[in-house]
Amino acid sequence: MDFLIATKIGGFLGPFAEILGYIMDAIFRFTSMFGIMNIGICIILFTLIVKLLMLPLTIKQQKFTKMNAVMQPELQAIQKKYKGKNDQESMMKMNVETKAVYEKYGVSMTGGCVQLVIQLPIVFALYRVIYNIPAYVSSVGNIFYGIADKLLGTCGGDLAALATQLNEFGVANKVSNLSMISNFTTEPTSAKIVDFLYKLNPAQWSLLQQQYGAGVIDNASMELVEGMNSFLGINLSTTPWEGGLIAWTIPILAGLTQWYSTKLMSSAQNTSDDAPGASMMKQMNIMMPLMSVFFCFTFPAGIGIYWIAQSVFTVIQQWIINRHLSKIDIDAMVKKNVEKANAKRAKKGLPPQKISQNASVSLKQIEAEQERKEKELEEKKARAEEQIKESMEYYNKDPKPGSLAAKANMVKKYNEKHNK
Repeated sequence: MDFLIATKIGGFLGPFAEILGYIMDAIFRFTSMFGIMNIGICIILFTLIVKLLMLPLTIKQQKFTKMNAVMQPELQAIQKKYKGKNDQESMMKMNVETKAVYEKYGVSMTGGCVQLVIQLPIVFALYRVIYNIPAYVSSVGNIFYGIADKLLGTCGGDLAALATQLNEFGVANKVSNLSMISNFTTEPTSAKIVDFLYKLNPAQWSLLQQQYGAGVIDNASMELVEGMNSFLGINLSTTPWEGGLIAWTIPILAGLTQWYSTKLMSSAQNTSDDAPGASMMKQMNIMMPLMSVFFCFTFPAGIGIYWIAQSVFTVIQQWIINRHLSKIDIDAMVKKNVEKANAKRAKKGLPPQKISQNASVSLKQIEAEQERKEKELEEKKARAEEQIKESMEYYNKDPKPGSLAAKANMVKKYNEKHNK
């Protein structure tokens, strides 16, 4: 997939990104009223607002996680009961018993997945907005488009000629991620010119001004762009790897804050070491922060600012949610869950307890069928043993065992028995 900055993404994520872009643009306009036109501050405020908007989903997911921890002993007991039994019948029984546990607590087996499915498009769209700020934040995009129009005027409005010039400039001055601008020279557009301009660091802006002159790229525009992209002395449009030691604090803080946030969430779940996937979860809690460090070194620093802000707000949010959930009575939560499940069934015209009854009936039917088969097998074995016993008694009576008479008598009785 090509990473375009000024070109908006379409498809399924497009509407989500558009909405988030409006929020980001509103924040930029609001801070501009106070003379603050800084993308870093806008990213932090933007992350906070999105976190607050997603808070109801997060709380719902955390409640499911807490309930899942309560159910774990029963679920693990079922798994141990059927451990090593891979036949279809055993798998059916295990599924029925597992379903019965979830119904007992009024929780859907896919409850945790639903919240994740809803949040994933938002998270991906959020990432695209942060990565493609000029495309979604019109207040920022207009500044870059104004500069692009002046540059285009130097080429008589010939986009292809300007694209060729900027591409040569980018190669000569090592503009980062230049290859990510799809078909820059073969299919030039104003959006792709903005893509290019957004990647320039302060030193490259100075070189570009020298090439085209202060009349095209004036000092006020350069100062505005540099002020927007500078956060605590770090240029947000360049990667920390290129930004020096100060910029390296971004990926390091991103890794540390994510590690702590995942640790806090894991402690809230209180998952047993014997629980399925517990070992994998521990590995992920180590690998994910390390991946954050790696990606934040290679992505523009603005992504790292978002990553840090997201983890810090997650930690604060998790503290609050943990305190809230610690005060909730589990029995009351179960009762509320069951009432909600029954209310949904009532809308469908179904009796409240039919789910649990069906689960019990299904389980009893499976157990009855298993008992019937086991009983038939025992009866067959008993009949076979009885036949062997009768044959031994018939052939071994009267004569002394092992004698010639006994053998003759055995042949005689065999013939008598089979000639009847």
